[in-house]
Amino acid sequence: MADLIRRLKEKDKRYIARVISRIENGDPEREQLLEALFPHTGQAYVLGITGSPGAGKSSLMNGLIRYLRQKGMTVAVIAIDPTSPFSGGAILGDRVRMTGHSLDEGVFIRSMGSRGSLGGLCRAAKDAVKVLDAAGYDLVLLETVGVGQAELDVMHAADSVSLVLNPTAGDVVQVFKAGIMEIADLFVINKADLPGSHRLAEEIERMLDLKPDLPWRPPIVKTIATREEGLVLLWEKLEEHRRFLEQTGERRRRRQRQAELELKELVQDLLGQKLAESLASPDWQHELSQVVSRQKSPISAAREWLRRVRFD
Repeated sequence: MADLIRRLKEKDKRYIARVISRIENGDPEREQLLEALFPHTGQAYVLGITGSPGAGKSSLMNGLIRYLRQKGMTVAVIAIDPTSPFSGGAILGDRVRMTGHSLDEGVFIRSMGSRGSLGGLCRAAKDAVKVLDAAGYDLVLLETVGVGQAELDVMHAADSVSLVLNPTAGDVVQVFKAGIMEIADLFVINKADLPGSHRLAEEIERMLDLKPDLPWRPPIVKTIATREEGLVLLWEKLEEHRRFLEQTGERRRRRQRQAELELKELVQDLLGQKLAESLASPDWQHELSQVVSRQKSPISAAREWLRRVRFD
């Protein structure tokens, strides 16, 4: 596994892609890979970018990547695409999205299918972030498709979350969704040259005024991604939020919450696997027959069966 870390640190993009594929496809050594990676994670700044389809998230990231590469930063992207119902893979490919960076050794881009996660993040995507973190990328961009579950998921995987809005797509409705205040660390009004951008900014400001006690007031940045306008200010505001996270201890608290959520999910999965294996046992069949013959109630049978299951 020492060779694994060395190859990752060298940012061999083909090797990184193979490691992510092994994890995504449930390789038998998946757990060992993640175990080896873990001590080398926790350094990258993870930025979540979410918003409704058509808001221009990919164009925004294209411009941001170019700007950050000029500053000498290395950037990795995990772009969550809708999953093909036939192949289970991402419908949109890496080259379709961001062809301009394919030859840049300082940029890694990977599209991953949501795999039934309602446009949010499957576990493989979160594990891919760990791979890129261990590889030493300065910034990991995590783009989710759509809104709803995606917003919640990216909040549990990123240090900062940018919500990208489109002034002509009725995105003012998104601003008033329950919990949006806790999700967005920064609002980006993209395509700001279109009608409605000023009104959308006013609506967001009005919403923020309803929460005057927020320790961090999410800034509003207007951009025109196709002309790469507003990207410098966008990065300045993200850097400002990053400093806020570090100085207030909020980054540590966020990562603690993320670790707790991941640990709970893993425990639930392991318990679920153990329970599934136990369904083939004679004890299960015995309890089932007791319920069918109405000699025992379902709740009593379930409790008795759980008492006999070994979880070691």
